[in-house]
Amino acid sequence: MTDLAAELQAIAGVKVLAVGDVMLDRYLTGTVERISPEAPIPVLRVLREDTALGGAGNVLRNLAALGAAPLFCGVIGDDAPGREVQHLVGEALDGGGHLIKDRTVATTVKQRMLAGGQQLLRADWDAGGRPRDETLETLESSALDRLEQAKALLLSDYGKGVLESAVVGRLIAAARAAGLPVVIDPKGRDYRRYAGADFVTPNRRELAEASGLPTASDAEVVAAATRVIAEAEVGAVLATRSEQGMTLVVGDGSGSVAEVVHLPAEAQEVFDVSGAGDTVVAAFGAGLAAGLAPKAAAGLANIAAGIVVAKRGTAVAFPDELLRAGQKARLLGAEAKIADRSAAAAQAGTWQAQGLTVGFTNGCFDILHPGHLHLLRQARAACDRLIVGLNSDASVRRLKGAGRPVQAEAARAAVLASLADVDQVVIFGEDTPYDLIGAVGPDLLVKGADYSEAQVVGADLVKARGGKVLLAELKDGHSTTRTLEKLDRGEPGGESGR
Repeated sequence: MTDLAAELQAIAGVKVLAVGDVMLDRYLTGTVERISPEAPIPVLRVLREDTALGGAGNVLRNLAALGAAPLFCGVIGDDAPGREVQHLVGEALDGGGHLIKDRTVATTVKQRMLAGGQQLLRADWDAGGRPRDETLETLESSALDRLEQAKALLLSDYGKGVLESAVVGRLIAAARAAGLPVVIDPKGRDYRRYAGADFVTPNRRELAEASGLPTASDAEVVAAATRVIAEAEVGAVLATRSEQGMTLVVGDGSGSVAEVVHLPAEAQEVFDVSGAGDTVVAAFGAGLAAGLAPKAAAGLANIAAGIVVAKRGTAVAFPDELLRAGQKARLLGAEAKIADRSAAAAQAGTWQAQGLTVGFTNGCFDILHPGHLHLLRQARAACDRLIVGLNSDASVRRLKGAGRPVQAEAARAAVLASLADVDQVVIFGEDTPYDLIGAVGPDLLVKGADYSEAQVVGADLVKARGGKVLLAELKDGHSTTRTLEKLDRGEPGGESGR
């Protein structure tokens, strides 16, 4: 987890241009108490009717909810639903939108009927019809004008005719020339029409159709995304995978993969997945516009998607909800890092089988201070995964005296596990971690430079396996013992000596 509060602050006020097929989502919510006498179907007693922007309009709603300053271009029919869309866009934006009326098309409406939190039926008014050439020319001109103000371009393609290949190509080229990231929510099987885009965001089914490959497992998703990157000439794929989370596959510019990131699903309970893809595009695009790295922007989008699928209807995620969800994820992630000896040994073996270097260090870590952080940072930089052995309360008392530890082992383990540099924490009850090191079998053993290699407990075990010992540089001026001594004397600062 990165600094979510800082990321959301960076997004606040950033201008993001969204272009695409705007729709009207209508919800009829009520109760079902009987079966119709006319046919064996339930009768919905409607209690409430709600409307919301759908399609590209839902991307707009999500951008606004996140605190960004969205700009928007779309096409509506000269009809009642179109006027309703225009009103809703006006509510969401303050002069940043441009909707072009076209008498040759009808505004798409998706009406969902719900009871007991479940959809009973969806009815679509989708007359089709291609927008006129002059409409598309006006749309393109309006988008290019607004692109000069934006920090990112989002194209939401629902196959309704607004994002024709020629229009898409010119918008991508203009954004690339301006150095802006381009994110596309794609439609159809042929993604070559999106050539030059930085990111496409298909769901698992769409990725399978576009690549012609299966997408059930992590490896299959990566292979399918790699094919799309190479054949469509796009920079990367952010695949949404429902209960399996999301996968970001970034190309290296030559058709191969430079980075793969698997993000587990954040939702604890799923009520409605409609519109979740729009949320992903909005959050991911806003993050890129704010200067976040793709991995960080994908993490933000993953949290936002987890929030909206736990709501009913095409929903949005607000910054305070993201902060709460992020904090919950941190706590759950930290808890998952704390393992017993056997689980740690099994996990170390799995990492090593994947070709990863496993490091190990240990200590009491009673009051975490910059000296500890300096050592842990060096240890993590020298390996792929870092396991920290933590002295139990009983062993700390034997080593440090009756007044120690200041914090119980559960608290000390939780604090260590919350650090990004620490991948696993194991509490051990012996005075030394010798047996734990033997069980885990690390490739690297790390201790402070105030030890000699001959004094490092477990060095013989690690070296016998072909591993190494690292004596990490110590940060002067920090020691738990001296900190406590100064506090006992009532002196300020509380840190003196090593």
